[in-house]
Amino acid sequence: MKNDLLLRALRREEVSRPPVWMMRQAGRYLPEYQELRKKYDFFTRVQTPELACEITLQPIDIVGPDAAIIFSDILVIPQAMGMTVLMEEGKGPLLPETIRDERDIQKLTTDVNSSLTYVFDALRLTRKTLDGRVPLIGFAGAPFTLLCYMVEGKGSKGFEKAKTFCFTRPELAAQLLQKITDATIVYLKEQVNAGAQVIQVFDSWSGMLAPADFDRFAAPYLLQIADAVHSSAPVILFPKGSAYALDTLSAHPSVSGIGLDWTVKPQTARAVTQNRVALQGNYDPIKLMQPVDNIQQEVHQMIRDFGTTGYIANLGHGILPHIPVEHARAFIDAVKNFKS
Repeated sequence: MKNDLLLRALRREEVSRPPVWMMRQAGRYLPEYQELRKKYDFFTRVQTPELACEITLQPIDIVGPDAAIIFSDILVIPQAMGMTVLMEEGKGPLLPETIRDERDIQKLTTDVNSSLTYVFDALRLTRKTLDGRVPLIGFAGAPFTLLCYMVEGKGSKGFEKAKTFCFTRPELAAQLLQKITDATIVYLKEQVNAGAQVIQVFDSWSGMLAPADFDRFAAPYLLQIADAVHSSAPVILFPKGSAYALDTLSAHPSVSGIGLDWTVKPQTARAVTQNRVALQGNYDPIKLMQPVDNIQQEVHQMIRDFGTTGYIANLGHGILPHIPVEHARAFIDAVKNFKS
C-alpha cells in the first residue's frame, strides 16, 4: 500500500495526521459523475463493473481522499433476496411489493452472491486499477435499515409502518432481520474475497429507535456481522443517530471503528468508547457550504478534539449534491495539511 493511513488508524497506531474520506464521495456533487448519470440509469451504473469502477475512482483523482469506497447501493441486498427495487431519479428508492407477513419472508433467499457478481467484479477491477494508491472500502446496509425499506417500501421521515411491524410483530421482525443478516454476511465475506480491505455497515435509520429497541432490533445483528467479517477485514459500524449505543458497540472486540454523526461531541465519544475503537466523523455536510477558510479552521479543531490516533476524519453523513467540488477538496486538504 502506498497510503495505508486508514488501515493504521483502524489499528489505532500512531499517525502524523488522520486519514480522511467522505461518505458518498463517489456521487452527485461531481460534474464527472453527472455526465455519466445523463448517459446511464442508476442500476446500469451500479451493475456495470467498468462504470462502478470509474465512479469509485473519480473522487480519488479529483479531491484526493485517503480511501476509495466502492460505488454501489445498500438496496442491492433486498434486490438479490428477491424483491423488486426501483430507483427513480430525484425521487429515491421504491419497493412496490413490501414484506407483510411470514410468507413474504419465506420467499426471500439468502443465497445472494450469484445475483451480486457485478459488485465483486467491480471490486476486483477497482482494486487492480487503484494499484495500492489507497485502501478500498466495501459496504452494506445494516439489517434494521434494510428492514425499514423492505417493510415501508420507500424512504420515510419516521418509518412508522416499519416500526409498527417491529413492535407489533417482533417475532416476524426477528425472522426478517436474521435473514437479512445471513445474506449480508455472505455478501460481505465475498466483498473481502474480491478486494475490499475495510467494511462499513450503514445503519442509516437506527436513530429512529429508542435505546432499548436498538438493543433488540439493531445491535445483535450489527454485531453478528462484525463477528463474521472482522477476521478478514476491519469493520466500521455507522449507526446514525444512535450515540447511546457507543458503549455497547465499542466494547465488542470485533468492531474496529464506529462512525459518528455531528450530534456527538468528540470528547464524549472518546470518553464513552475508552479508546477501544477508532472513531470516524463527524463534520456536518452542510457546513461544506461555508467559506473555505472556515472549513479549514473547523476541520483542524475537529481533529484536535478527536486526537490523531484512532481517528478517521469524515463527514457526519453523506456529502450532499449541491456542495461545490472546491469545498469538498478543501475539506480533504484541511485534513492533509493538519499539523499536530
